[in-house]
Amino acid sequence: MMIRAYLRASTAEQDASRAKAQLREFAAQHGQRIASHYIENESGATLQRPELFRLLADSEPGDVLLVEQVDRLARLSEPDWAKLRAELQAKGVLVVALDLPTSHQAMQSTKAGDDFTERMLSAINTMLLDMLAAVARKDYEDRRRRQAQGIEKAKAQGAYKGRQTDAELHRRIAELLADGKSVRGVADLLGCSTNTVQRVKKTQTTA
Repeated sequence: MMIRAYLRASTAEQDASRAKAQLREFAAQHGQRIASHYIENESGATLQRPELFRLLADSEPGDVLLVEQVDRLARLSEPDWAKLRAELQAKGVLVVALDLPTSHQAMQSTKAGDDFTERMLSAINTMLLDMLAAVARKDYEDRRRRQAQGIEKAKAQGAYKGRQTDAELHRRIAELLADGKSVRGVADLLGCSTNTVQRVKKTQTTA
């Protein structure tokens, strides 16, 4: 059994690797270690996630896909969630989420003669995964609807200016890069993603 951690954030401004230490600690508490990390900045509402599917391609039956929360894996529409779930089942990959205690059993090796318990836990876990995936999708849709309503209200009042660049963050990134800090070092210091640092660095080289 190999433990493969999947870490995702929705935008380049967010640090997708934020939960890495928490996942490592969780694995250690169960007597396991994480074999590899798959990190990307992609929306949870789409299946266009190269790192997630690289993880699945690397996996063998019985391997564990470890996530901080179910919504890191799925904020998908029902048809897309069904596709991903079918892929997980076809690969024989077990999903373990820190916010889904019933899934934690998968971190332990199967005990001989305990097939009934394993099957019951698997059935319960599948049901709860479906439920949490549906909740994550509803939360995503509700937030998008509220955001759209807020934008429409701001437009009607003449106050909508669109998405603004975090000028202060970009200024601090530029200063640290000019001071010789590495991209990863700057990201760690400021708690932002390496993609954001790379974008600032690119503007400096093209200026």
